[in-house]
Amino acid sequence: MIDGAPCQAYNAGSPILKTHIMLRPCLLAAAVSLCFSAMAENVDTVVVTGARFDAEPSLAPIGATIISADEIRRAGSSDVNAAIRKIGGVYGRQSLDGSPDYGLDLRGFGTNSSQNMVIVVDGVRLSENELSNAILSTIPIDTVERIEILRGGASVLYGDGATAGVINIVTKRPGQYSSRGSVFLQGGQFHAGEARISAAQAWNGFAADATLDHQRTDNYRDNNEFKQTNFSGGAQWYANEFDRIGFRYEGARQDMRFAGSLKETQYIANPRQTNTPDDNGSLDSDRLTVSGQYRLFGHDVAADLSYRKKTVDSVYIADGYPYATTAESKQLQFSPRVRKLGAINGMVNELVAGVDFIKWERSTSGSAVAEANQKSKAIYVRDELRFDPVHEGRVSAGVRREIFDKDFSSPLNYASTGYDVVQGLNAWELQASYMPVTSVTVFGKLGQSYRVANADENAVTPVFNKALAAQQSHDAEVGASYANATQKVTARVFRNNLTNEIFYDPTLNGFGANTNLDPTRRQGFELNAEQRIAAAWTINGHYQHVQAKFRAGVNNGREMVLVPKNVLTARLSWTPGSGQTADVGAQWVDKQRYGSDFDNSCSGEMPSFTTLDARYARKFGQWEWAVSGQNLADKHYFSQAFDCKGSIYPADGRQLKLSARYEF
Repeated sequence: MIDGAPCQAYNAGSPILKTHIMLRPCLLAAAVSLCFSAMAENVDTVVVTGARFDAEPSLAPIGATIISADEIRRAGSSDVNAAIRKIGGVYGRQSLDGSPDYGLDLRGFGTNSSQNMVIVVDGVRLSENELSNAILSTIPIDTVERIEILRGGASVLYGDGATAGVINIVTKRPGQYSSRGSVFLQGGQFHAGEARISAAQAWNGFAADATLDHQRTDNYRDNNEFKQTNFSGGAQWYANEFDRIGFRYEGARQDMRFAGSLKETQYIANPRQTNTPDDNGSLDSDRLTVSGQYRLFGHDVAADLSYRKKTVDSVYIADGYPYATTAESKQLQFSPRVRKLGAINGMVNELVAGVDFIKWERSTSGSAVAEANQKSKAIYVRDELRFDPVHEGRVSAGVRREIFDKDFSSPLNYASTGYDVVQGLNAWELQASYMPVTSVTVFGKLGQSYRVANADENAVTPVFNKALAAQQSHDAEVGASYANATQKVTARVFRNNLTNEIFYDPTLNGFGANTNLDPTRRQGFELNAEQRIAAAWTINGHYQHVQAKFRAGVNNGREMVLVPKNVLTARLSWTPGSGQTADVGAQWVDKQRYGSDFDNSCSGEMPSFTTLDARYARKFGQWEWAVSGQNLADKHYFSQAFDCKGSIYPADGRQLKLSARYEF
């Protein structure tokens, strides 16, 4: 189901390693808006997620996978990351810090998957200028209306790093005079526990919500304890379905211990052990977003202003000596945009233009001392036309220009002052879809996307003090979907030809370095299907086949590392309508190359594995009781390994949980 969605700001974070508002962007947005006003006449609008705006339903995202709030609840997903993996079929790698924020991988980008995919909340970016996963565990699962997974290049709208796709998390919109609240308690093996309380209230023209959550677990492995306390709250003033202004604050405090990697012999003997019993870290993150949108003279005008501060402390013990560092980063983003939704000769037309300004800075102290800064400014324009209402014909085109200005200095670790570089990049896209016969839609996309090396990647390069070149990708895909009242099937083939792919090579310089690879390629096939097999039974599945290879250079034709060729996810759901629900799922992941095996010479590969999970819940009035289990077969497996048969990070074993929820 596709319906309402707000527009808001940008952020992110994770632990392994003069605020001002500019007037010129506002004037630019207003000027562009006036230029567009002569193009079309007004039409009524309804709410669905569109081009960083609430959109007309016929202009909903092409080929998106939608995860509804009901599906999230039925599967028992306690956080957004788990919902994306379990229900959306997205492959995820075990986090290295014990947190539930797995590394999500769209289209086979290995350990750099987080840097080749953009995650946004209500259209606002979470990804940032560091080697880290977006912290999805701080987003209250009770506030999520749906999750949209848009596969394929999307740099025109979302800029840096959107080569593999975009995951958009859409939160619930307040209704007039409505209220809701819940208390959630959960406990399970490995001393796991979670307590969460949330409430929301809406009056005439004003709404507010707040969630307080605390979770902790010892995790499966030794020295892998994780604790997190987070608060999320906001308020919104609204005049109608579109005109509104609001703010949101999210704060998280994390403490974790790092279990580290194992050799293959250690993993076989005892996958729960650790070689790093004293390594630990913490993360404090604060995000504040102010956003608004308004309909003015037939134009939709919106803007987001966001500020994020993150402090990461880490302690690693090497040869009995502690290496302690503190990294404090700040990010400010301002994103005004304007849209003209109208009609040209009876055809629905949506024209969007906007600018993005981001300022990021980080200061590192302790065992490592460094200063890093990055500023970027971008302008984009995108137009979409529905030219045949009967056959739902659509065509869109867009362009983006972004300029990055970055510098780095580390006087204690480098011989000189680091680097200072400016990089300018372009993105473009062409999309089309058409329904030749009833219920069947064909679609295709061509485009160019890009990503720049972040501060962590540029800090360790083959040549000290020399920033990496920007990565560029030429993207293409074609697909078809069939949908009726009881089933939906979407299939597509895709190709990404990459130049200067940014990747970590552990074989360089004797100790490893981030580098620009020889030309590479990702190509493959994706299939998503859902079928209602009876009134109370539904089955859905997701299959992805990826060929990730070098297409030139000394490794021409060889496979990329840490990319499973095939991933298959399937779920069976039972919803009889008697207050009971049950859900069981399985995911099979094919074998993959070890992280250092660029020449494919390692005598073995990371083994394939299958995991099972299930949940049963029953309601008694305002109470819901549930029992759930992860990795039910207690499979020993791993999804992270950075040397040939070594540097293995074991995944979690079987875990059972019992939960209770009270709604008021």
